[in-house]
Amino acid sequence: MEELNNNQIEENILDKDVMIKVDHVTMRFNLSKEKVDNLKEFVIRKLKGTLKTKKFVALNDICFEVKKGERLAILGFNGAGKSTLLKTIVGVYKPSEGEVYKQGVIAPLLELGAGFDPNYSGRENIFLYGSILGYPREYIASKIDEIIDFSELGHFIEVPVKNYSSGMRARLGFSIATAVDPDVLILDEVLSVGDAKFKKKSLAKVRSMFDNGVTVLFVSHNIDQVKAICNKAILLEHGTIIASGDVNDVAAIYEEKTAKPKAKGAKSVVVPLTKEEKKIEKKEEEQAQKTFENFKNYEDGVVKRIAELDDPEYRFELYTSIYARYDDEKINQDEFKDEVEKLLSADLKDPNSPYPQKISRFQERLNKIKQ
Repeated sequence: MEELNNNQIEENILDKDVMIKVDHVTMRFNLSKEKVDNLKEFVIRKLKGTLKTKKFVALNDICFEVKKGERLAILGFNGAGKSTLLKTIVGVYKPSEGEVYKQGVIAPLLELGAGFDPNYSGRENIFLYGSILGYPREYIASKIDEIIDFSELGHFIEVPVKNYSSGMRARLGFSIATAVDPDVLILDEVLSVGDAKFKKKSLAKVRSMFDNGVTVLFVSHNIDQVKAICNKAILLEHGTIIASGDVNDVAAIYEEKTAKPKAKGAKSVVVPLTKEEKKIEKKEEEQAQKTFENFKNYEDGVVKRIAELDDPEYRFELYTSIYARYDDEKINQDEFKDEVEKLLSADLKDPNSPYPQKISRFQERLNKIKQ
């Protein structure tokens, strides 16, 4: 009942066209001057009055409104308070002073995959993450094929998330969060997820949501993305708004602050591509797409070959660990293929095999007892 009353209060305060209102918000944190390792030590010091802390002001008297359909960029250097502001708007933090008023369905894309259970498969985590975002199981079930296709995880969707690379987890999180139909979309550096192809697809997905009049709050250091998505912006510095207005005007101030000093008399010149250069660029894009398709066919072939070998489940588990290293760019494509071919030809039952012997859960318990 209390939650309903709060929603009614917010609706009364906000105009119909205002989705978010940040009203004189200040956010302070207590920082301990000394390291406290455990709760017992904290309580003892607190009771004795020896616990010394200092106040850190992350946000200082922040005020702005976001109207329906507007796309607001929040710019600033690292530590300026951008992510803190988003988390305060979402409700992760309660403001030390001031209020945040909001209405409509809000989809926050802050820390993608933060709610995943590492022991569950990607498919199981789709339902888990969807419930965290507040959507019923039936709705997620109706979207699951769309989520899996967009994430490009393929056969890895049945693998435990603990075997995923950081990029794979982020792609799955983005795919789940953008499968909904929100009134307000909050993005914190999430369009840098995955490779160049997936980044392009992610940007297109967000743009497609604009047709439904979605309101956007976007944090990014990528000014090109900011200009492509947003029409308004604010610039934070040490937790204070120092500029606000049209995205191009605010972005110019931000770029001026981040730009390196130019040589005296130097001028910025943009040289357009020639027709020949455009042909070369198009050919390179087509070749990259062809390479991508060939690699996907190779991956599917590997899975089929694994299924025909002995101990396919353990062999596939080893394969996912190799793929995760490749996806995190720790090895290149040629090194990935070499390691996969070694895995496919290896005799896993050979004690001299480079791969660790698989131990059953029963044997693991026996080994613990012996210890």
